[in-house]
Amino acid sequence: MMQVAVMASDAEVADVPTTEHIEDQQALLRALMVTVQHFFGGFRQLFGALTDVRVPEQTTYKLETLMATGVLMFLFRLEARRQINELLRNNGPSAAKYQAYLDPAGCPHGDTLNYAFMRISVDEVQAVVTGMIHTLIRRKLLYQHRLRDTYHMVAIDGTGRLTYPERHCPHCLTRTHHGRTQYYHPVLEAKLITPTGLAFSLMTEFIENPGENPTKQDCELKACYRLLARLKARFPRLPICLTLDGLYAGGPTFAQCEAYGWKYLVVLQEADVPYLNDEFRALSQLEPGNRVHFQTGVQGEIEQDLRWVNQIAYVDSDGREHSLAVLQCLETKPNRKQERQTTRFKWVTNFTVKATNVIELANQGGRLRWKIENEGFNVQKNGGYALEHSYSRDPNASKIFYLLLQIAHILAQLIERGSLFRRAFPKGVGSAKNLAYRLLEAWRNLQLSATAFRRMLDVRVQIRFAPP
Repeated sequence: MMQVAVMASDAEVADVPTTEHIEDQQALLRALMVTVQHFFGGFRQLFGALTDVRVPEQTTYKLETLMATGVLMFLFRLEARRQINELLRNNGPSAAKYQAYLDPAGCPHGDTLNYAFMRISVDEVQAVVTGMIHTLIRRKLLYQHRLRDTYHMVAIDGTGRLTYPERHCPHCLTRTHHGRTQYYHPVLEAKLITPTGLAFSLMTEFIENPGENPTKQDCELKACYRLLARLKARFPRLPICLTLDGLYAGGPTFAQCEAYGWKYLVVLQEADVPYLNDEFRALSQLEPGNRVHFQTGVQGEIEQDLRWVNQIAYVDSDGREHSLAVLQCLETKPNRKQERQTTRFKWVTNFTVKATNVIELANQGGRLRWKIENEGFNVQKNGGYALEHSYSRDPNASKIFYLLLQIAHILAQLIERGSLFRRAFPKGVGSAKNLAYRLLEAWRNLQLSATAFRRMLDVRVQIRFAPP
């Protein structure tokens, strides 16, 4: 966290930047601002529909400015509100950019964001996040990544967000370990994922108790049923294939997805739904033709043995009947010691599995679930976004900051994968953290007039993405 501040200070006392350095900063800033403008109309339009409940006579900054500042905090990986004051607010070129592009009043104080976010509607900010993905879908940006050229892959999983040693609010979940009670706030995410590594937050369900001392705590399963209903209401006609872990392998999830007309690939562990595992073992011996051997990798060093059974009759605990398929993939490849190692993957699905689609269902479907862990939660926790940092102790403001983090992560992926950035930096700039630092450096140090800003944004461009 402090490393960013030290690096920025070093940049301030460095020698006069070269022409090449200035051109690089201009290209980075252009990639940032034009990407936001091209897809979402700029920060003002992105947040323009939010309801501002503040007293007009007591406000200095526009609400869109506060929201954009929160996004920039995450986009630049500042990791704390106070860094806004140290790196953005008290900086001449940064203040000039605010006045030229966002707000004549300049850059707000980090605490101003917190006070305002205490009263902002979480549902309205969630609508901004979901609306961004709807825009990308409508523009067919994600069509080339659909499973079977039809289904958008959506992974759903939960993760820890905030943890406290004492009760933080009436909605805290609790758990006791070795006599010590911990208070925490997990979250359930639906992310639209692609084989190329994109992981866009589609919708968020906060897992929290309705008040202190509830008879039953909220949990991932309850949150999942709520999240699925919200997804269907927001995207009633979107073809979706859900990829879920074994926690959701059960009748209620199957029934809800089938009622919505969705496909699913749910991880099936040996301990999950014993009936389905037993049926697969017995029936797969009777259907030897349901098998494909597949080799992949640079030199064909990865071997996959794929087997499946269709039309397994399953009656859940509520008496609902389901016709399911079970797909198993045994993958053998060299480990770090160059020894051959086999890993088992198994899914339950409502696809009809065939020799013509089994490879795609396994590798472009079920295996994609890890994208929400790696390209999603892991990046947001360990890649500089500081997902588990408490940006506010106020419950409402904390949720707003979380959603702004999701917006920043969407923008960062669009910038890095877009043709504006790739043409300017064909060899890249290193890690995603380094890209964030260089964006921060450009924002803080590049002298850019209001006229230059307008000229940058008035030029019509096409932003293309690398093919899958």
